Amino acid sequence: MKRSSTVARGGVVRGGAVRRMVLAAVSVALVAGCTAQAAGTGSGTAGPSGSASAQPSASESASASPSASESASASPDASPTDDGKAPSSSPAFPTPEPSGSASDGAPASPVLMKDGDENEQVRELQARLRQLKHFDRAPTGFYGSMTARSVKSFQKKQGLTGTGSVDETTWQRLLGASRKPTADELKPSTTNALDTPAPACMTGRVLCISKESRTLAWMIDGKVVSSMDVRFGSENTPTREGTFSVGWKAREWTSTIYHTPMPYAMFFSGGQAVHYSSDFAARGYAGASHGCVNVRDRAKLAVLFDQVKVGDKVVVHW
Repeated sequence: MKRSSTVARGGVVRGGAVRRMVLAAVSVALVAGCTAQAAGTGSGTAGPSGSASAQPSASESASASPSASESASASPDASPTDDGKAPSSSPAFPTPEPSGSASDGAPASPVLMKDGDENEQVRELQARLRQLKHFDRAPTGFYGSMTARSVKSFQKKQGLTGTGSVDETTWQRLLGASRKPTADELKPSTTNALDTPAPACMTGRVLCISKESRTLAWMIDGKVVSSMDVRFGSENTPTREGTFSVGWKAREWTSTIYHTPMPYAMFFSGGQAVHYSSDFAARGYAGASHGCVNVRDRAKLAVLFDQVKVGDKVVVHW
């Protein structure tokens, strides 16, 4: 009896130890299982951030990410992304601004025309601005300082930023406020309005010639004595700019290079001269010279020819 009691007691002892060992093993297994699931979700491969590409279970998402209440407050209607993370409350990249817009005060759309441009679109721009009383001279096709001032004036009246250059917004506003120019508005036969004289024109006897307004003003001590329309050389044979003097004169002259008549020629820079042009009188600004300053009013030029002396100043400017 004593032995059996001992065995029984020993059995009880051994049974208690076994139960404790079994409970400990179960506890270790449960802890190890949760840790493994949280660290690597199933058999999926890890993505760039180390998380698995496979969709985790709801309990795994809850343990690996912020609490459900935090996720809900960040994005109430969002569902988990492919990597099991709660969506961000804001986009990963800022939303791009519309094409051509800028936040630093730049024009709202790409610039179409600006200072220094010379083409037929500039001529149309000037004709339309002239219709609206923003441009007070005949179109020249050249975008200079006067055109820039006219554009700025139009922009301010339209409530636009006064940049002085033409962007798409400015151009569309102008198209809506004006009508399509006629052929005579684009290339008028009437006398052009004079440009502001260059500083070099304000003293002495000067043939003051503006490329922007396409005018010649005969000035003495800053006062305009007479004026007339003029035409210049083409892009390939441009009229030189600068300050010159009349080197010699010829009432009747024929070009030794182009074999064309050059009546009332006043030479100021090599072979370039101010002279009457029958082509200019007939075709207007549809043509161009070979570098000379063409005049189309023969009567006015004849009077001027008699007044100008060899040595008088010639200023060609924009």
